Amino acid sequence: MQDINFPIPFVKMSGTGNDFIIIDHRTPLINLEDIPKFAAKVCRRKFSVGADGLILIENSDTADFKWQFYNADGSVAEMCGNGARCAARFAFMQGIAPATMRFETLAGVIEASISNTVAVRMTDPLKLRMNLEVIIDDTSTLLHSIDTGVPHAVVFVEDIDTLDVCASGSSIRHHQFFMPAGTNVNFVQQQGDGFKVRTYERGVEDETMACGTGAVACALIASRLGLASSPVQIITSGNDRLDIIFESGENTSSPEFSNVFLQGAAHVVYNGKLNAESLL
Repeated sequence: MQDINFPIPFVKMSGTGNDFIIIDHRTPLINLEDIPKFAAKVCRRKFSVGADGLILIENSDTADFKWQFYNADGSVAEMCGNGARCAARFAFMQGIAPATMRFETLAGVIEASISNTVAVRMTDPLKLRMNLEVIIDDTSTLLHSIDTGVPHAVVFVEDIDTLDVCASGSSIRHHQFFMPAGTNVNFVQQQGDGFKVRTYERGVEDETMACGTGAVACALIASRLGLASSPVQIITSGNDRLDIIFESGENTSSPEFSNVFLQGAAHVVYNGKLNAESLL
């Protein structure tokens, strides 16, 4: 990596446990070809800032701004719900966008609004598949899948707290059924009026404390199974709350979801500057 303009100002933000490094990149600071490696370096925990992903805020000709989003391993993600909420609050705080805004992602244009919490209107879900029987480690596993900006598998379990999310999640994430792209994997248990969700994230290759697109996927699948209706409360691994609001058609064999919103807190953890040593 060459010609990076250090030091680089950044903000560390957390969206209900999903944490991100956010950089105002409207004036380019990092060469495009260097960004994947840069993302993987600065997202390392213990050796650098550490995060689930890197978000670069850039200029847009058609919206208030656009982003580039990179997973912790340097791979590109089309969409990230909690990242979108953090990006929206960052853009509002920096005067880049008004309280009601639109921004470009690879999944499409996202609408967001800032109040006491941050709500983003998600792209319409695609590719709903219900009641799939997949053989995982010689055992038949019933799961469901849907694309809420990125692909998600959803598995309902009886004891979510003792589940080995990394082992089970990795097996499903890399299963041939979801190849070549793979999938994110969500484990769900109904608790009271809501659902607790633990997610194994593709690109992070670990359990994360929250996943916005995963929370949306779980809420919509629960709706299709007749277990919930809008709004759906999701409790994340970090014991934070996300609310999923949506409209649903009557045809249960087709997604027919629209006006899907993800709402929750997006907090500033700290402001800082990245030095060259952050890449060592």
